[in-house]
Amino acid sequence: MQNNLTYDEAMARLEALIKELASIGAVGMDQYKQKAAEARQLIDYCHSCLTELEKGLKINS
Repeated sequence: MQNNLTYDEAMARLEALIKELASIGAVGMDQYKQKAAEARQLIDYCHSCLTELEKGLKINS
């Protein structure tokens, strides 16, 4: 995963991966494993972005 992705770019890539993973017949098991790992990284990245946003909102409240 690229470290310079924006939240919106990461979400778009995650949505694309979900579509690919939903049609498991379209990819082999090795590709499925790779795409699932990338999806996990994107989920973690997006979660951290949202956590930082939440912290910022609490500080400014």
